[in-house]
Amino acid sequence: MQRLQGKTILITGATSGLGKAMAHRFAEEGASIAAVGRSRERGERLAEELAVRFPANRARFFPCDLTDADAIAELREEVAASGFAIDILVNNAGVFQTYLLEEITPEAYDHVFRINVGAAIFMTQAFIAELCERHGNILNVASIGGLQSHIAGSRQYLYAPSKAALIEFSQLCAKNYAKSIRVNCLCPGPNDTPIYENKDFSRILPSIPMGRMGQPIDVARAACFLVSEEASYITGAVLTVDGGSSI
Repeated sequence: MQRLQGKTILITGATSGLGKAMAHRFAEEGASIAAVGRSRERGERLAEELAVRFPANRARFFPCDLTDADAIAELREEVAASGFAIDILVNNAGVFQTYLLEEITPEAYDHVFRINVGAAIFMTQAFIAELCERHGNILNVASIGGLQSHIAGSRQYLYAPSKAALIEFSQLCAKNYAKSIRVNCLCPGPNDTPIYENKDFSRILPSIPMGRMGQPIDVARAACFLVSEEASYITGAVLTVDGGSSI
């Protein structure tokens, strides 16, 4: 059974890591993919990969600087002009940048919050009318770092608050738009993605009860459930996908 047959899903941060895994997983379930990212080279390569694997589904890359609200408004027009009607929005774009308190600058603050929170806010603003009209749904990708019950790390002064803000934003949208759309939030734990240039995970593994790093497919499978009709009575949920790290 293809749970997303006939659906069109827009994914930000789609060209690597969790976003790329979700794009492939959603396409396996029958969805057409509007992939958004900064790297045209990686984005066009992803669209080609999807077209080869799933020729019956449409896949297209849309470059966009998600720190620019005007660029997001232009993206909305470009997506509409391409013939894509968006059923599901996945706000996945984010940065993992850590600082000691003494190292934080206004520029660092603006960069982290513009991407980790602002991109989701302005993408939601741009597509909310269409999503409500189509009774679609939104999935925001936060982090266990944003959970009040999980305070860890000595350098996450910007990253963790930005993800906490995204969780709160998700639940506000879920409550205020519940008659028209569902809005849920995923909180992954440590994942083996390109953000880790050094693949020595010996420091991280002891904090994961299941004893292994998460893989992007773990998050993609959970995401697929939340955006599908199998989760039709779920909104405002904050689902951890972390091997028990947040316990």
